[in-house]
Amino acid sequence: MTSRLFGSMETTIFTVMSALARTHGAINLGQGFPDEDGPLVLRERAARALAEGPNQYPPMAGLPELRAAIAAHSERFYGLKLNPDTDVLVTSGATEAIADCLFGLVNPGDEVIVFEPVYDSYRPMIELAGAKAIPVRLEPPNWRLSFETLERVVTSRTRVLLLNSPMNPCGKVFDEEELRGLADFCVRNDLVAVCDEVYEHLVFADARHIPLRCLPGMAERAVRIGSAGKTFALTGWKVGYVSGPAQLIAPIAKAHQFVTFTTAPALQVAVAEGLGFPDSYFNGLTVDLQAKRDLLADGLTRVGFEVLPAAGSYFLIASYAPFHLSETPLALCRRLTIEAGVAAIPLDAFYGDGHVGPYLRFCFCKRPEILEQAVARLERYLRR
Repeated sequence: MTSRLFGSMETTIFTVMSALARTHGAINLGQGFPDEDGPLVLRERAARALAEGPNQYPPMAGLPELRAAIAAHSERFYGLKLNPDTDVLVTSGATEAIADCLFGLVNPGDEVIVFEPVYDSYRPMIELAGAKAIPVRLEPPNWRLSFETLERVVTSRTRVLLLNSPMNPCGKVFDEEELRGLADFCVRNDLVAVCDEVYEHLVFADARHIPLRCLPGMAERAVRIGSAGKTFALTGWKVGYVSGPAQLIAPIAKAHQFVTFTTAPALQVAVAEGLGFPDSYFNGLTVDLQAKRDLLADGLTRVGFEVLPAAGSYFLIASYAPFHLSETPLALCRRLTIEAGVAAIPLDAFYGDGHVGPYLRFCFCKRPEILEQAVARLERYLRR
């Protein structure tokens, strides 16, 4: 006997393509992780905390110093005032935080609105909670939100709106007009918003990240998810956090206690220090990643791809329509991995119906020389 949900589920496209990349020695621009470790000062701080201890269970909700640092960070960047004792929860990564929020806030038969292209863990976690994912499609190349579509899908069973901004995989940052519309929609329909904001500090050019919780009517009906892994390029640490009003954090924390219960204390100590870094760190992070985005975008354009704008995150979407190829995005990704030595992810994988068009997702959070090498491989192969 196996789980009806997981027993028949295929392995994620990220795992499949990363394994294929390893097998064929390809440059992996599929899975979204940096190829350099984060700040040495944080790694050294974690090492000292590990050696000095204690290494026993920390408080279920997180170390007090990390919860205080998360509260200070929220007020510093967004003017959000949090009580560290009741409004903040530390989790073992943002993916766990998403699961905790869904397990704590929805009931069997509820509906959760998600925006496609959608991060791959959302649907399974919604279904595991006994709820139903209701997709609202955002289409390339501009990814604009249709409020007419949104109004059509909401029902008396809709409980949660799950928002990812900046958005994986397409790099969209919801603008203020869209966010005000979403806030009004949530208030009118008495919805809770679960806001996946792990790329909050990875926003480029003139775009600006505005938490939905900052808008009128949302302070008591929205929670924010953050990720130390994304903010400090330490994705293997799996330290995430959820913040919001106490009445929403309480049931989320009850779910958390039966998922991982707690998170490695030494890593929590280091993340608390990192959240207090000066503005120069966060600004430098944006400048560095924007330069990498531009390097890859220019290279892919030179090769012949049509590259879509990306206002945030780690990712670019590129169309291969100019090559007039008949194969599916997945088939092309496999061929490029095996024969060209560069792995990407088909955008189709982020849509429930599995079809959106000739688009691939490339990750640019790699060293410049790796990005240049990837472009050179693609150019040699596709210009044959």
